[in-house]
Amino acid sequence: MSELDLWLVPLLMALLVGVLCPVTGTLLVTQRRVLQANLISHAVLPGVAVAVAFGLDPAIGGVISGLLGSMAAERLQQGQPAGQEAVINTVLAGFLGLGVLLIPVFNIRLDLEALLFGDLLIVDWSDLYRVLVAAAAMALLLLTRYRHLVFLGVDPEGAQASGLSVRNLQLVQSLVTSMVIVSSMAAVGVILVIGLLCAPVLPGLWRVRSLRAAMLQSALVGLALSAVGFLLAVPLNLPPGPLIGVVCMVLLCIPRLRPANPA
Repeated sequence: MSELDLWLVPLLMALLVGVLCPVTGTLLVTQRRVLQANLISHAVLPGVAVAVAFGLDPAIGGVISGLLGSMAAERLQQGQPAGQEAVINTVLAGFLGLGVLLIPVFNIRLDLEALLFGDLLIVDWSDLYRVLVAAAAMALLLLTRYRHLVFLGVDPEGAQASGLSVRNLQLVQSLVTSMVIVSSMAAVGVILVIGLLCAPVLPGLWRVRSLRAAMLQSALVGLALSAVGFLLAVPLNLPPGPLIGVVCMVLLCIPRLRPANPA
């Protein structure tokens, strides 16, 4: 890798993830499914461990594992209507624990710190290509199912009653979300990715009039957050991923970006 690539690839990665994650997060926030994304982000670990053990692409294993975690939670929630959040958190803990256990079982070497918190400074072109594939999948979903996604976010019960196959749509969305999270883990890790999925969506969300406008706004905010986090990390000699997570939290502390309290 040339000296230019050492800085260009991490910067491009940060900017692409900074756009893709907020667009994905806009769907999750408007559909009130952020907890599901948090589950997926933790459920990728067993798949990554299995893929590494068998010499496969860790991204493929992570996507499959994340989707399985989401499907398991959906299935188990059906018998626990009053404790759906508890079910999601239990499945989250179970998949994360399974992933940690599989590392010594398969006797593999896996950098858990980089997996959980990311390491932008060691990404390469293959990581960038994974983000582009995830971005293409998200673009395809939006182009083919945009109106259905709007309906699902505004009135999920009405969408179900109208005959829309909500479960299949959510399954496809979970698959795309898994791809986004796994492709982003090289930049910000599977834990800190939640910050980029959520924080850029919240400022000014109450002002937008359409899902498309909310996505555009969140993408611009996410782009700025990633750029600031990365550019601050270089002179401060700090890891960019965690710093981007901190910048996301700081954003929410700015008063004028929050809706005014009703009188």
